Amino acid sequence: MKTVAFLTLGCKVNTYESEAMLKLFHDAGYEAVDFKEKADVYVINTCTVTNTGDSKSRQMIRKAIRQNAQATVCVVGCYSQVASEEVAQIEGVGVVLGTQFRNRIVEFVEEYQRTHQTVIHVADVMKLSRFEDLDIDEFTRNTRAFLKIQDGCNNFCTYCIIPYARGRIRSRDKESVLKQAQKLVNHGFVEIVLTGIHTAGYGQDFDDYSFYDLLVDLTTQIKGLKRLRISSIEMSQISHEIIDLIAKSPIIVDHLHIPIQSGCDKILKKMNRHYTTAEFAEKLFELKEKLPSLSITTDVIVGFPGETDEDFQKTYQWIKDMHFNQLHVFPYSPRQGTPAAKMKDQINGKIKHERVKSLMDLSHKLQSEFAQQQIGRVLEVLIEEKEDDYMVGHASNYLKVKTKLPLDSIGHIYRIRIEQCDDTVLIGSVIDEKN
Repeated sequence: MKTVAFLTLGCKVNTYESEAMLKLFHDAGYEAVDFKEKADVYVINTCTVTNTGDSKSRQMIRKAIRQNAQATVCVVGCYSQVASEEVAQIEGVGVVLGTQFRNRIVEFVEEYQRTHQTVIHVADVMKLSRFEDLDIDEFTRNTRAFLKIQDGCNNFCTYCIIPYARGRIRSRDKESVLKQAQKLVNHGFVEIVLTGIHTAGYGQDFDDYSFYDLLVDLTTQIKGLKRLRISSIEMSQISHEIIDLIAKSPIIVDHLHIPIQSGCDKILKKMNRHYTTAEFAEKLFELKEKLPSLSITTDVIVGFPGETDEDFQKTYQWIKDMHFNQLHVFPYSPRQGTPAAKMKDQINGKIKHERVKSLMDLSHKLQSEFAQQQIGRVLEVLIEEKEDDYMVGHASNYLKVKTKLPLDSIGHIYRIRIEQCDDTVLIGSVIDEKN
């Protein structure tokens, strides 16, 4: 039996794409093995969001080559899209694909095995106008299923390499999305996470079908779907109709991840983010008013070129005032080829580290406060794994919950009364299973 091993770096979109490529290998008679084991084919799905992503990608490529010098090593994804020549020069790499042509990966592996000539297929992503369909029946290691609905981004934030790695927005055909969603539910998934490079940008390239329309169709047409989660959404994309839909839909969860990136207007402008803190705050208050139980998490970049101590303090105070429930904090990382990399006043690494720590401490405090507020409430929890004596899962608001249940509860949603809080983790007892 031929074997294949995958290693996925980076985001949920990469996770989705790896699962889809794994299915193609399964269909061609390959058996999946762990990346640490010896395999006939290694696939490294790379990330290029930061310089660390690049070096981790190179490290993993070399690791695969060391494990089996005779293996076919395939490098795909964002790093190989923006640095295909660099990747192709690594001795031992057999197949180089960017962020396209992955539906033909098995064919390219076979071509390399026949010819022993490096196979390179990297398209000019800026010229792409069609979404590349990659289908999945089941996720091998997850209880919730990711569903990729679009690719690319039109925003061109000054710090971000992703539009150059992924191209402009291309949305998946609605019939394809609905068919895939139904297939996932039929395979036993009760929660679907909509994902993409700019997820709620879905439909911007269509004339008469929007992200809102897709949410309506998914929540009304997919039989057996219990939970729908949006992986990330820009504040500008949260329309009044989307707010109303979340408020009345029993299927769309009460958690939104809305990136802010900075709480200082001067820095937002330098980042080419198309909103002010006042506009963001106004929409945030509307969300909290109409959806009192809503959990809102966000992304923040610290140490952007020119960010003074005063600018950072503005961000810190604004985030504290807005009461986000958790922060994902990143130190700014200069990416070659982006406008921000050429900006003056690059910030020293030590200062970035201190700012990250300061915001991470605030995040922990905000998350703990939010967790404390759940005591006495009944939350719907999707059970995902066993941890010590408890079964553990995530509530619809994305807080982690522990409870006592049998092992076969994995993949089911239970209504759980929250009785106590261990730091940011909730503990409760089961009322009943959600039908």
